Amino acid sequence: MTDDRTLVSRVLQGEESALRALIRQHERLVAHMVGRLVKGNEDLEEICQDVFLKVYEKLPEFGFQSKLSTWIATIAYRHAINHIRKQRMQFQEIPEDEGWIERFVERDNPAEILSAKDEEERVLIFVDQLPPQYKAVLTLYHLDGMNYAEVGEVMGMPEGTVKNYLFRARKLLKEKLTKYLHREIA
Repeated sequence: MTDDRTLVSRVLQGEESALRALIRQHERLVAHMVGRLVKGNEDLEEICQDVFLKVYEKLPEFGFQSKLSTWIATIAYRHAINHIRKQRMQFQEIPEDEGWIERFVERDNPAEILSAKDEEERVLIFVDQLPPQYKAVLTLYHLDGMNYAEVGEVMGMPEGTVKNYLFRARKLLKEKLTKYLHREIA
């Protein structure tokens, strides 16, 4: 893995191979961040591409005040949240008689879906049901291994708020798992 400063310098000098290396090094992080918040493969790929276009566009302004991965995760988080907001606005514009039920009501039996998955996938399903901020905090902290300060920087919130969101997200997740397990036993 190339040193971030060297890599950024090479990208800024116009080296295509350096840009490819930067994308390769951070594509998992971006996909994780966006994928936890946005559903739909077409949207996911498009947003990830947009994130790296924005990274490339803003790279001359990056001054290493934070880690490169934190800066890229911040861009990914903001793009994903903006996408969610746009979707909500579009949803609000749909008249009631245009089949909104067909678009948003799950037709598959959730019990069948969950029984076909292993334990880790069950947890991820419950994580996906959490509010976007909680999903993002859990993903950055537990899956991407960021500390409280880094998560706070990515999400633009104080460290105390990150801890609070992480506590609430874990509590909600525990409640969902407990409820699910009680249904399984009953």
